[in-house]
Amino acid sequence: MGPDGGTRVSSPLLEVSRVCKSFPGVAALEEVSLRLEHGTVHALMGENGAGKSTLMKIVAGVCTPDSGELRLEGRALRLDSPRQALEHGIAMIHQELNLLPTMSVAENIWIGREPLNAFGLVRHRELNRRTRALLGRLGVDLDPQAELRTLPLAARQMVEIARALSYDSRLLIMDEPTSSLTEREAERLFAVIRDLRSRGVGIFYVTHRIEELFELADEISVLRDGRHVGTDTPRNLARNDIIRMMVGRDLPPAPPRTAAAQAGPVALSAYGLAVAGEFHDVSFELHAGEILGVAGLVGSGRSKLAETLFGLVAPTAGEIRIGGSVVRLDSPAAAISRGVGFVTEDRKETGCFAGLSVLENLEISALSRDFVRLGLVRSGAARQACGQTASALRIKTRGLSEPIENLSGGNQQKVLLARWLLLEPRILILDEPTRGVDVGAKAEIHQLITRLVAEGTAVLMISSEMPEILAMSHRVMVMHEGRVTGILAREAATQLKIMDLAAR
Repeated sequence: MGPDGGTRVSSPLLEVSRVCKSFPGVAALEEVSLRLEHGTVHALMGENGAGKSTLMKIVAGVCTPDSGELRLEGRALRLDSPRQALEHGIAMIHQELNLLPTMSVAENIWIGREPLNAFGLVRHRELNRRTRALLGRLGVDLDPQAELRTLPLAARQMVEIARALSYDSRLLIMDEPTSSLTEREAERLFAVIRDLRSRGVGIFYVTHRIEELFELADEISVLRDGRHVGTDTPRNLARNDIIRMMVGRDLPPAPPRTAAAQAGPVALSAYGLAVAGEFHDVSFELHAGEILGVAGLVGSGRSKLAETLFGLVAPTAGEIRIGGSVVRLDSPAAAISRGVGFVTEDRKETGCFAGLSVLENLEISALSRDFVRLGLVRSGAARQACGQTASALRIKTRGLSEPIENLSGGNQQKVLLARWLLLEPRILILDEPTRGVDVGAKAEIHQLITRLVAEGTAVLMISSEMPEILAMSHRVMVMHEGRVTGILAREAATQLKIMDLAAR
């Protein structure tokens, strides 16, 4: 029977049989077999590097398996390109967005499929009408003509989702679709998923957020180290069962929710800080040995504030102080020289140096320390320090010379954190530090942040995950439409109070 009580079609929508895939030096998938039924949501779980995205890329035609078979409604299926997958009704929403930043929202969604007139010219009015209707299904109000690079990451994520929905596919792959969305936006997406399921669409849903499984999934499959560990229904699995299947080990304990930190000296402060059109009159103090969480809905100005504090954006009013002294942070180099580090929310576009190795991505920060003598790099010492830091953070890689784009998203995130550990910053700005990171890596990152704070580092942490904000922050600063609506002491911070301030 299907989830709605109707009769299920005899042949599965998709069968994956004994699929193997290797890359130089690593087996990404080993003898993996799965089934996706019509009108069901089949969740796929696993640590970063477990093989989830590789398997989904095979189903979407992005890469081909070394061996094994795919069968679509009982018929053998061989895909050599994403275009072939689309022709068979298979579309994928990628975790790392595959959009064109200099094109409009409408052009990104309908590229190659624009409505044309008799002369072969694009009918822009119709293109914009279709775009508004599609975005309306997602409850999103975006200008179809807006240039994509002007939009925040969450809005770009919704454009990626809209593009996949525009194909009216019978099999939809969602790889971390809510990683950049607020709770409200995620709920809109869940409503769309339920509607698609009721119309017989089969959905592979990849996520690291275990709570989403019990809300959406009909079946859950777990991969570990490229192997299929097991498949079951949510009713037969508890949260701890899923974690145990995923990691195969005990997780480090969650950081204790201690009382508010003893106020150390003020490490970073802002007074009347503003960037025209983004945020205004922002004032706060961040102390050494403290985590100041920053909460707010998309468009609240959180990320632009972080970029301003790191010298990426020039303020139009107000002042920034470090250690009590007014500073001019007109470039990232100026911020770094003052002991400020910054982990961006978009590791693909503004975090990782694509095309470079893990070592080169780490060394970029290390070269500003004592690894340079008389203009020459002490490459042996730098490599040793990078290796020790990568090992301490349990970065899964074949070696430091591996290209960073070969790593899973969570391991790329660890590289970005490791880069700043090598610099030993006194102030660390973290914008969505665990976005797209599995439950094991998230626990390790939380442990790392807790240790840094205990050693006196001041941390400004932006997060859209309410449990993370509540568990990690000593105080919570809430923003709404570019202004600070409140700063809550830890004991006063509740989800209800934060959401009330975020919606004012």
